[in-house]
Amino acid sequence: MRPFRFGVNVRTAASRSAWADKARKVESLGFSTLLIPDHLTDLMPPLLSLVSAAEATSTLRLGTFVLNNDFRHPVLVAREAAALDLLSDGRLELGLGAGHMQAECYQVGIPFDRAPVRIARLAEAVQVIKTLLAGGTASLGGRHYTIREHQGFPPPVQRPRPPILIGGNGPKLLSVAAREADVVGLTGLGFPRGGSAVDVAGFKAASVDERVAWVRAEAGPRFAELELNALIQRVIPTDDARGTAAELATHFPALTVDDVLESPYLLIGTVDEMVAALQARRVRWGISYWVTHEPFLDQFAPVVARLNGL
Repeated sequence: MRPFRFGVNVRTAASRSAWADKARKVESLGFSTLLIPDHLTDLMPPLLSLVSAAEATSTLRLGTFVLNNDFRHPVLVAREAAALDLLSDGRLELGLGAGHMQAECYQVGIPFDRAPVRIARLAEAVQVIKTLLAGGTASLGGRHYTIREHQGFPPPVQRPRPPILIGGNGPKLLSVAAREADVVGLTGLGFPRGGSAVDVAGFKAASVDERVAWVRAEAGPRFAELELNALIQRVIPTDDARGTAAELATHFPALTVDDVLESPYLLIGTVDEMVAALQARRVRWGISYWVTHEPFLDQFAPVVARLNGL
């Protein structure tokens, strides 16, 4: 089994010094990675903000979690990613996704295609990005992109290239992740109707079994090389895990109390119970890389301290 490592999604800060303080705190608490989501809302734009976080830290890895592929051309993503890896002395983890929020695209006039089209476009983009980050010359006459003998610059520090995470929940997107990514991100969340609704049926343990099986089948022999990641949506320290789970289940009608307690996307209990839960989930699913949101940073930190690197 891979050793545990941990990341946190950080949203924003009011000043340069506040942003630097957050980055240093994440590093000091033993988290592996500071990550930034990619939405057109009250979030720091990811790539430039990660350069600033790199300046404030020395060992903390820096990741996008995840870039919306339709916001940027893949050649520009590769250039910016390579520069970020260079300027951080090789600490970039590049997360990519197909996007799910129709409202964001509507606000800025970007077409929001059906999921299969967005995923196919992401699959083409990943081919271009991987080639350029590995120092190759990209040429592609695809359905979505046309690239003609383009050589990337600058060369990144990490070899053969910075690691790529692809995250999602559905079979088509997870199939792309299984074939192309170094890290497969499991979210458990479905976004029907262009993100105007949220489906948490994927939070159930049986659904996670199914998704890991999809990834294993699609990855084939390279499955052993993959790192599996999950995004924990709630971290709730409590001496009454079952009672807290029952309360939380009222906000997720699709889930029973047992579903809440077993889900890898929810972490409830004492520190000992949370540590044991993550250990059991690593055994069951192979998930070793755990990420949560900034509001749960302090609640998650004691668990990180106990499991980091084990």
